[in-house]
Amino acid sequence: MEGTLANVEDATRKPRKQSLTETAYASVREQIVLGVLRPGAEFSELELAERLAMSKTPVREALGRMAAEGLIEAFPRRGYRVTPVTVKDINDLFAIRSMAEGTAASMAALNLSADDLDHLDVLANARYEPSEGPTIHTFVRTNGEFHMAIARGSVNPRLVAMVSTLLDECARLFYLGARSRDVNPETNNDHRHIVGVLRLRDSEKARTAMVEHNEHTRQGVLRALISSDVSDLSI
Repeated sequence: MEGTLANVEDATRKPRKQSLTETAYASVREQIVLGVLRPGAEFSELELAERLAMSKTPVREALGRMAAEGLIEAFPRRGYRVTPVTVKDINDLFAIRSMAEGTAASMAALNLSADDLDHLDVLANARYEPSEGPTIHTFVRTNGEFHMAIARGSVNPRLVAMVSTLLDECARLFYLGARSRDVNPETNNDHRHIVGVLRLRDSEKARTAMVEHNEHTRQGVLRALISSDVSDLSI
């Protein structure tokens, strides 16, 4: 009996196999975030199904999910388009980020341990080569880890979830910006400054440092997109 129960428990711990719809969703979403499918790019359900070597049904379901999330737009009898990046989208998104992450930083200043701060120092020094895709991917991922580590320092699960969602929405902006210009100096300097302020245990200075960092990022994204490829950006 014990052996049977153990087998059942082992079976329940096995990871669930990803469905074709989930596979299609993950693949297409990654292409959008990484900029393979750029803002404004148009494509058909059939084209995507052939590219993914899948039937149209799981692809259609995946596209429906992404349309609901606002990543793509559907046009009857015409196909789909990757939702363009607009100035208003960027401004709205970063306004909310500043509020949420500013609050998280102010709370984290009182909660992060010395080990937490040392780990943030390591993350703050992440760099990439603008011409090398894999290093950009690592840089963007590490940037997210830096911001999430501070959010978790707020010890507020709802705030952590909000910051995670906002960073997810910003992901394709980070990739577009990092490919368009070298953001290493400003990101490293801002991140190091934030860690330094967090070590002071000063909530208001931590809030200000995070808000200023998000404003620098917002301005940089706008400048890079406008100067590098105006077709990516809707005014």
